[in-house]
Amino acid sequence: MQRETLAAQAVPAVGVAAMRYRWPGAADDCLSIEQFEIEAGERVFLRGPSGSGKTTLLSLVGGVILPQAGTVSIAGQPLAQLSAGARDRFRADHLGFVFQLFNLLPYLSARDNILLACRFSAARRARLAARGTSADAEAERLASRLELGAVLHRPAAELSVGQQQRVAAARALIGQPGLIVADEPTSALDADRQQAFIDLLLDECAEAGAALLFVSHDLRLAHHFDRVVDLVQLNRVVAEAGA
Repeated sequence: MQRETLAAQAVPAVGVAAMRYRWPGAADDCLSIEQFEIEAGERVFLRGPSGSGKTTLLSLVGGVILPQAGTVSIAGQPLAQLSAGARDRFRADHLGFVFQLFNLLPYLSARDNILLACRFSAARRARLAARGTSADAEAERLASRLELGAVLHRPAAELSVGQQQRVAAARALIGQPGLIVADEPTSALDADRQQAFIDLLLDECAEAGAALLFVSHDLRLAHHFDRVVDLVQLNRVVAEAGA
């Protein structure tokens, strides 16, 4: 109840309004969303088949691309008002991404890959300092919770797919960003580690008061979340094509 009350009083973690996006050179829009919000601290499960616009929406939420019309705001900040460099800094400070393809640096150790998020963000380091801890200590803690302690100093290239996925999750979570975006984050995990991963993700987001946008085809996981959003219905381009 307290988390819900705080969320209701806060600026939405994600705000999308009258937004349209068309890939360069394309004749038609691929994404059209009239309104979509994720409240601070809310946990949202986003589903949708290939071609429904999931990757495009995540790129817009991250400020990697900008819409041709409408607004995409993160924590009240319209991303289009920021320069490309400012968007990069804003993303490093306020968003944690668990990419489907992990995006680890193969020559760095698991530990150093986790710490990259803090190396690029003074705000993350400051949030950890305010809690009386350091980036190094937090990396160790997250690695322990994700059963990575034994491989923490091994290069990412030597890790299994499941281990790489958990390193990517720890990198996203370190420093308590306000929004975590997870793109099919459990696809390489067995059932036991999948449950442990979900528990960690939800616990860490709750502790930080962070919102979670979780993208998956696995509807067995949907019951963990506050709300399920179907992108086929949200994206008017797809909805109208199927009408």
